[in-house]
Amino acid sequence: MSTPNEESVRYEVRAWLDENWNPELGLAEWRQRLVASGWGCPAWPQAWYGRGLSPGLAAVAEEELRRVGAVSVAQFGVRLLAAATLLEHGSDAQKKLLPRILTGEDTWCQLFSEPGSGSDLAGLSTRATPDDDGWIVNGQKVWTTSAQHADYGMLLARTDWDVPKHRGLSYFVLDMHQPGVVVRPLRQMNGYASFNEVFMTDARLRKDSLVGKVGEGWKVALTTLAHERRLADSMRNWGRVERGQGRIYDELQAEHATVMEPYKWYPQRAGRVDLLMDRARSTGRIDDPVVRQEIAKVLMLERATEWTAQRARAARTLGQPPGAEGSLGKLAASHVARAAARAHAAISGADSMLAGEDGPVNGLIAEILISVPACSIAGGTDEIQRNIIAERVLGLPKEPGGDAEIPFRDVRRNSTGPT
Repeated sequence: MSTPNEESVRYEVRAWLDENWNPELGLAEWRQRLVASGWGCPAWPQAWYGRGLSPGLAAVAEEELRRVGAVSVAQFGVRLLAAATLLEHGSDAQKKLLPRILTGEDTWCQLFSEPGSGSDLAGLSTRATPDDDGWIVNGQKVWTTSAQHADYGMLLARTDWDVPKHRGLSYFVLDMHQPGVVVRPLRQMNGYASFNEVFMTDARLRKDSLVGKVGEGWKVALTTLAHERRLADSMRNWGRVERGQGRIYDELQAEHATVMEPYKWYPQRAGRVDLLMDRARSTGRIDDPVVRQEIAKVLMLERATEWTAQRARAARTLGQPPGAEGSLGKLAASHVARAAARAHAAISGADSMLAGEDGPVNGLIAEILISVPACSIAGGTDEIQRNIIAERVLGLPKEPGGDAEIPFRDVRRNSTGPT
C-alpha cells in the first residue's frame, strides 16, 4: 500500500464526499458516516475512528471538507477535551464513547474546580472511596460549564489522602444522570447561567470508570488542561456555526441554540476586537488620538497573539504533544481581552455602563466589560499560566516552600475531608 501524500489524500476525500455529502441528510446521520469513514478525525489512529494521517495531511483532508461546505464532527465545547483525553489515556471500552462525542449525541462537562481550592486544582478534596464494586464519590464542584445538560463528566477526585496532593488524585468518567448527582445553575453578572455547581453524594462509579491508573489523575488532567489552553486562541469564534441550505444546517443551528448556548458569551469575554474599528468610526472617536492609541495597542497585541497561536498550530501539525505554548497563548489572550475592554470603554465613555437596549450596541459593550474578567480565570488563572511559563519556558526554579511534598491529610485547606 502506497504512502499517503497530499495529492492522494485530496483525491480520496473528494471521491468520498462525492458519494456521501448531502446537505439534506440529518446531522446525526451525516456525522455517523463521517466518523465511520475516518475523515472526521483523520489524524486519529485507524483503530479509533481515524485515518492515522500526519497532522499536516489531516489538515488537507479538513480543507477538502470545508471546500464543499461539509459539516464537521462535533468539535466545540468540553466534549473536544473529553475526546482528546480519552483518546490518549482511556481504556478500549472508554474509547468506544468517542463516536457519540464526535456525532454530538453525548455532551460532556469538566468536573475539576472546587469552591475550597481556588486556583490550586491539585488541592481539591472531592473524594472517591473504593468499595467492592468500584468507587463512592462525595464532594462538590463549581464553575462547571454545560453540567445542566451533560451526559458525562470528566471527574478529578482524591483517592489517597496520605500522599502529596498531586499523587493522590484519580480521573474518572462520571454518568451525570445517575442518582447522587445534583446540578444547580449559577447566575453570572453578565446575565448568563452557563456555569453550575455540582454536588455528588454517595454517587457510585464502576471500576471501569477509572481513566488511567489510580493515583495518576494529575497526569491525565494535564492532558485535558493542555488541550483546553490550546483552545484559548479560538475563543472569539466559539458559538459561530456553518450556514447553508438544507436539513443538516437547520439541525446544526438547532444544536447550537441548545448545546452551544452556554458559550454564547465567549466572544464577549475575549474582548470583541472585531468591533473596535467600526465602533470608533461610527462614534467619531477615531479622530481622538488617545482612542487611536488604545486601538493600536489592541491590534498589535492581537497580531502577536495570533503568531503565538500559529506556533501552537504548527506544533500540532508536526505531531508535537500539547506543551507550554498553550499557557503562552492563554495568557496572551487575557492581555488582548483586557486591552480590548479598555479600548471599548475609551470609545463609548460612561455609556459603556448601560446594559440592554439603552446601552451601546444594545448593551453589548457593557456585556464585554463584565465578561472579560472571566478570560483571566477560566482554564487556569493568569498567575498559574505565569508559573507554568516561568518553569517550563524560562527554566526558572519552582517556588520554594509550599505544600506539594507533604501528605495531603496534613495540608491546611478551606474544605472538609478526612483528618
